[in-house]
Amino acid sequence: MRCRSHSLGWVFATRMIGIICLLIAIVLANILMHYVENPIFTSGVTFINENFWLLVLIALILMVGDVFTAFPFPFNLPAPIITAFGSVFFIMFLLRIFEWTDMVTSTTLSSVFSLLAPILATVVFLIVLVSGYYAILRGLWFQSRAGEVPYGGQVAGAPGPTGQEAESGEVTDAKSWEEIGAEFRLMLYDVINRFREEIRKNQ
Repeated sequence: MRCRSHSLGWVFATRMIGIICLLIAIVLANILMHYVENPIFTSGVTFINENFWLLVLIALILMVGDVFTAFPFPFNLPAPIITAFGSVFFIMFLLRIFEWTDMVTSTTLSSVFSLLAPILATVVFLIVLVSGYYAILRGLWFQSRAGEVPYGGQVAGAPGPTGQEAESGEVTDAKSWEEIGAEFRLMLYDVINRFREEIRKNQ
């Protein structure tokens, strides 16, 4: 099923609301610190205050990535890169959380996580980057194929049901590996054509 992308205004407004809610929560936590006499709560609020600008940076990077995602092609191409860098900063914040947990509970979780953090950050960066560009290419493919679907829902040029399926009145959705490979090659062909059209428009 094809997912509809939200408008630029909707994305910007919701992300800004999220950042504002985060700031309000931090302010309320600092106010409660004067009334709640709990060392763990006080330590947690102090930890948030010390990493305040890192949280703001992560929120802003992810918001910018989401805003670029709302742009039409080719202006959405920077979105996966920006979001991938935001995920790396999030891994950095997780490492600091484990360090704070070790300080509060006298455990050694941060030493283990610090060894895995570079590998985890690299893997997450690549996953976010690849999945982001895959989503862009998939969206381009859907757009290029949308105009080729006539009334009735069958793609022009696609094979119809076989005689046995027509007689039984049932059409199966199962696809062979050859059909999947053909669709993938067709998707790449449509995406390349879309790139060419956009480049010609911008010349």
